[in-house]
Amino acid sequence: MEVVQVVAYDCDVLVVGGGIVGLSTAYAITRSAPGTRVTVLEKEPGPARHQTGRNSGVIHSGIYYRPGSLKARYAVRGAAEMTKFCAEYGIAHAVTGKLIVATERDELPRLHGLVQRGRENGIPVRELGTAQIAEYEPEVRGLAAIHVGTTGICDYTAVAHRLGEASGAEIRYGAEVVRIDRRPERGVAVLTARGDVVRGRALVNCAGLYCDEIARMTGDEPEVRIVPFRGEYYELARPDLVRGLVYPVPDPAFPFLGVHLTRGIDGGVHVGPNAVPALAREGYDWGVVRPREALATAAWPGVWRMGRRHWRYGAGELRRSVSKGAFVQAVRRLLPAVREADLVRAEAGVRAQAVLRDGGLVDDFLIREGARAVHVLNAPSPAATASLPIGREVARRALEVLGTR
Repeated sequence: MEVVQVVAYDCDVLVVGGGIVGLSTAYAITRSAPGTRVTVLEKEPGPARHQTGRNSGVIHSGIYYRPGSLKARYAVRGAAEMTKFCAEYGIAHAVTGKLIVATERDELPRLHGLVQRGRENGIPVRELGTAQIAEYEPEVRGLAAIHVGTTGICDYTAVAHRLGEASGAEIRYGAEVVRIDRRPERGVAVLTARGDVVRGRALVNCAGLYCDEIARMTGDEPEVRIVPFRGEYYELARPDLVRGLVYPVPDPAFPFLGVHLTRGIDGGVHVGPNAVPALAREGYDWGVVRPREALATAAWPGVWRMGRRHWRYGAGELRRSVSKGAFVQAVRRLLPAVREADLVRAEAGVRAQAVLRDGGLVDDFLIREGARAVHVLNAPSPAATASLPIGREVARRALEVLGTR
């Protein structure tokens, strides 16, 4: 007689990562397929401890992103949905609009390009001359600017908490994943650092800074590596200098938005971030060095190719990191009245940037599938803005893995 081994599953879908994308995915799964059992494993003692809770809190309009890309489509849709979600659940938010300001003549064609891109993405944009900038920001100086009315701010940590609660998922905190055993004919078994084994029919990898490692642990080669870039912020001691959100014209060759000024939901003004390579995936300070992680990053050929391609940009970012004076100089291009004493060090963030083997920076959201698994391999900014549409897309794929859709 053949003996059939019955697997006792703890859940249908096992989500690794309790940031806003993982929790949005859990929320979308239970909304789309009620009765589906979801367990979220998060290594920290609470949600949103990394990228979600360490950014400037901006609800991005989607103006920067290539028309037709996931970033463009999901940011435009996600901004409207995030604003609505915050309103429905009483989460602090505001639709403030923002200025993107050209301070040099060579930036004017790029500013005009953003106007065109905004229109292609369906985003209302108002073009401003020098005198009109003062209507919005009396202390800001520039040759020209655009006003993007759909940009806003919110409390993403509160959003993540609410998504987790509303999902009905079992959320296990302090549950760091150390091993994954995948059997395509059965499912996945995950061992945590506490010695718990959690079994699911499918796995969703939303591990952010560690998503490539989780993919490899599952047995899938992600073909990218996460390179951590620290974004350092200051708080403006004279917040009355800025009314809302003020951005420079970004460098189109690099997926970072430059040092900008953001009046947050608490009324304080954040200044930053820059973008410097971190020596650990959670390297929130120059003093945080994890040799194993740093060596693993350095071993990826794409890191060196990226460095050769972007060394001039990187040198400027490093200079602004080690020299407060250089950082102030960058801010003064937009806000001439700012003084060095006006900037007070604030909490830094780390961006999980996927880098290809050839040194290219992945410039769109990247979601890939393996047997019994869905991996979110690149979800930096504007992923918080776009988290509700991203969560639905990842949920759709996870439910297909389960065969329920």
